[in-house]
Amino acid sequence: MKNLKDEEIRKELIARSEEFRRLYELHQEYEKKLKELQSKPYLTEEEILEEKRLKKEKLALKDKMQVFVNKFRSGIEENANN
Repeated sequence: MKNLKDEEIRKELIARSEEFRRLYELHQEYEKKLKELQSKPYLTEEEILEEKRLKKEKLALKDKMQVFVNKFRSGIEENANN
């Protein structure tokens, strides 16, 4: 389990951590909403603002999820060194 890739760690965290799963599901929801907005030929001012907000929120969620991944990886490395 030492050389797990981020994607493998995310799958493990989705299975183990309710908080990580909640972040992941929200991230997926924002991704879906962004795709819907980006599929439109024209965006209203409101939609442009919504798109910017969603991108910022999605990035913040990604950063939070990466903290989980890094902690998980650190725990694996610590256990491997003991």
